[in-house]
Amino acid sequence: MSDSTQKLRLGALIALVVGSMVGGGIFSLPQNIAASASAGATLIGWLITGVGMLTLAFVFQTLANRKPDLNGGVYAYAKAGFGDYMGFSSAWGYWISAWIGNVSYMVLLFSTLGYFFPVFGEGNTLPAIICASIVLWLLHFLVLRGIREAAFINTITTIAKMLPLALFIVIAAVAFKMDVFTSDFWGSGNSELGSVMDQVRNMMLVTVWVFIGIEGASIFSARAEKRSDVGKATVIGFIGVLLLLVLVNILSQGILAQAELAGLKNPSMAAVLEQVLAPWGAQLISFGLVHLAGGGGGFGGHYWCAEILFASASDHTMPEFLRKENANQVPANALWLSNGLIQLFLIITLFSESTYLSLLYLATSMILVPYFWSSAYAVLLALRGETYENAAGERNKDLLIALISTLYAVWLVYAAGVQYLLLSALLYAPGAILFAKAKAGVGPTGFPGVRKSFFFRRIFRAGHCALRPVMRFSGVGKRPAPDLPGPVSREGSLTCPGKP
Repeated sequence: MSDSTQKLRLGALIALVVGSMVGGGIFSLPQNIAASASAGATLIGWLITGVGMLTLAFVFQTLANRKPDLNGGVYAYAKAGFGDYMGFSSAWGYWISAWIGNVSYMVLLFSTLGYFFPVFGEGNTLPAIICASIVLWLLHFLVLRGIREAAFINTITTIAKMLPLALFIVIAAVAFKMDVFTSDFWGSGNSELGSVMDQVRNMMLVTVWVFIGIEGASIFSARAEKRSDVGKATVIGFIGVLLLLVLVNILSQGILAQAELAGLKNPSMAAVLEQVLAPWGAQLISFGLVHLAGGGGGFGGHYWCAEILFASASDHTMPEFLRKENANQVPANALWLSNGLIQLFLIITLFSESTYLSLLYLATSMILVPYFWSSAYAVLLALRGETYENAAGERNKDLLIALISTLYAVWLVYAAGVQYLLLSALLYAPGAILFAKAKAGVGPTGFPGVRKSFFFRRIFRAGHCALRPVMRFSGVGKRPAPDLPGPVSREGSLTCPGKP
């Protein structure tokens, strides 16, 4: 790990952050947002998201600078502040979010290819799954060649996809019509959207999804050439991506009305450009943008999956076998495990009704807890004054930023709704067993006596309540999984949705 040839410089770290955030999500953003919100609500939603995510970026920057000994990002911060199990939970949730996110990339990638080759359908047909599996294992063996080599390829794809994105923004800006943008500005003409507050809340998971990757540099902090570059890469990458996302979303709303955008097939950016430039505009987006984004996003997702397992296994929070690195200093066993599960989930999509959007919501809901604990740890540091000796001004500033970031994380949990909160609990449940196994013979598990029984009973109860949406997600139930999260019940943390 100390070999300087495998260290990442500032440019590579920025590319990791940008490449990880600018994946398939940005190309489906016009439809995903329009399905939940009008133009006016969208502006409010982006304001909340911009402030919340900016404070989260500052939190990662502050923690990287003030706690340079903590490697692994979200996992390490949760463990340092709140103990082994909370650290494990953050690592587990983050890891699940990463590999489910990779599944969604594959589904979107081949759904887009369905524009040219109908045999791929919505990305979950047999030919699509076979081809997605080939792409998956090609990426796998590229990453096994070494972190620096894979990061170089990620940098190239990140630069390449910025060019057609810039082209889209220029063309959309020219075609933008203010009368289209301001038509039914607050969505009052569409009762299905609900109130402005409902619209803002319902678009939150989408905005978080497109920002997943903001912590990419902190995950690889141990591999950074200069520790100070981690925080810089996070903030620089965030500001650039925020500008891209807002422009793509707002400009699209000035070309097609909300109802038209909501009815588009993903990647909806292709359909928006087709409206301006005829079919070749859609072909440009479909072929040039999404495939480059899928490649760049895929590299970032592979990095995260392997690195978060490796970091948590290094101090016995995950099983020992996940610590093994190959000759190129890549955590090979962690990579094999992650990609094996991605392959399994790709096969499951053959028999399920899951779509890109349902995978998106599931992956996003799993990362909310890791973001919360990172922000809460920054609050804890500032309250204790730890690392702030003789720096009262900086302490107060960082405390305010961390408090806003923590409140934003709580707001996101509320916006996700009870259904996705309970579904996340079901996915967290097996992790508790793995954690206890990993700690066996090393130290206390954190679940002594009565507390262990109580904890697992609560997890079982939450999992039982979540079974119904899981069955719909996997295609077992007769009703299709909903495309939009929407509140189901907000009464009582352990009451099943729809039950008294």
